[in-house]
Amino acid sequence: MTKTAELIPTERKILFSKLADRLETAYNLSRKVVSFQANKDEPIYRWFKYKEGFSSALVKYFLTEYSPKPGKLLDPFAGAGTTLFAGQELGWQSYGVELLPVGVFVMQTREALNKIDTEKLRIIIKNLWSELSKIEEYDTHIKHISITKDAFPDDTEILLNKFLSYCSKITDEKIQTVLRFAAFSVLEEISYTRKDGQYLRWDYRCKRNLSGKQFDKGKILTFEQALKNKIHQIVTDLSSNQSINLFEQFNHNRNSNNQNPVNIIEGSCLEELPKLQDNYFDFILTSPPYCNRYDYTRTYALELVFLGEDQEQVRNLRQSMLSCTVENKEKIEHLNQFYSSIGRQESFEEVIAAYNNCAAMTEVNTILDELNKLGKLNNNNIPRMVKNYFLELCFVIYEMARITKSGGYCVMVNDNVRYGGEEIPADLILSEFAEKFGYSINKILVLPKGKGNSSQQMGNYGRTEVRKCVYLWQKR
Repeated sequence: MTKTAELIPTERKILFSKLADRLETAYNLSRKVVSFQANKDEPIYRWFKYKEGFSSALVKYFLTEYSPKPGKLLDPFAGAGTTLFAGQELGWQSYGVELLPVGVFVMQTREALNKIDTEKLRIIIKNLWSELSKIEEYDTHIKHISITKDAFPDDTEILLNKFLSYCSKITDEKIQTVLRFAAFSVLEEISYTRKDGQYLRWDYRCKRNLSGKQFDKGKILTFEQALKNKIHQIVTDLSSNQSINLFEQFNHNRNSNNQNPVNIIEGSCLEELPKLQDNYFDFILTSPPYCNRYDYTRTYALELVFLGEDQEQVRNLRQSMLSCTVENKEKIEHLNQFYSSIGRQESFEEVIAAYNNCAAMTEVNTILDELNKLGKLNNNNIPRMVKNYFLELCFVIYEMARITKSGGYCVMVNDNVRYGGEEIPADLILSEFAEKFGYSINKILVLPKGKGNSSQQMGNYGRTEVRKCVYLWQKR
């Protein structure tokens, strides 16, 4: 095949023509609503910046627009629980699968907040600093891994460990959780680091030998300053909302004690979804990690060591997550063995066949391999990452279709991406998978403003946008 023929995106054009009538510009959806930004008015997101995910307003819009009454709701990539808790407020039975301990801890904190004794919390907070000053011997709770070593000033680390030792002796688990969450929420403020896209950026004042241009993150708060500010913020929000469920905004008359509990399933959706019952869920609403090379185990490295994850556990987490970084290795053999172990080898074969028969996917894989040979990709593992990202999502979509009731909906938020100047239409490819597995593609809602490519790609290929979309699928 000639180099020119290799790079003609014929199959993607054919797929676009096939699905063009489903693409609909959604003027009522903005990047703010389809991201974490619209959550800033909700207490939990003021307390801890979790930038992955979408807004509760988006969840409530789709649930109320497309379902006449509450039922069973699932988010296979639950994150910090936006889908689960927004659904809970509207009377849904919410289930979420989440692998990253950071998201699980945030969800556990939200559950604790719904039932916490605020007066008891105030009493413990009032005596907190005098109790901490008495601690001379303490357990070392923060056990660093290589990418977090020396992240805190020495005095800060000592106080942080004393605080966690104190928290471990609080018998009320809900109060213990909320206090630990307060410290969890200020780790960046008290450290020499700042989250910066795919990694942690280090301030010039740290002990590390840094290369390149110096980075000054500005004022680094002491542990006492940061924790007092955070606890004050939490208590103020709790006090101003104690007459209603803290996160409830749409139906203040409903007694929060009558709400269905949120069901958190810890683990990878690649292994947890196949265990769920056929035709069980009325609605699935989710946003998987995007195919953008972001490594959440690095971005949230401080939070992970705070929660007790060690070097090996973090490494295993990175490999267990959906393949969206260049470090992810293939999971295909593991998935083969897993499906065989649960007696569903035919399902495995069906997914592989659907993936291999997707002409647009084959074209993307072929083009990326060719670009790699030509040295036009900035990392040799990008073709492997893209191939495995879509293969793993093919398994996820197969299972979502299996567990969705007939007539039920699936809403998925995702971005298209571009590598080596080539757009990868995630919206079209994933929708084709969905159609093969039993969903009808009702709409692919396209945000009015797309996502620009990186500065590096703009320099090489010009300024072009890729589609940011919300897919609406319905089980046939």
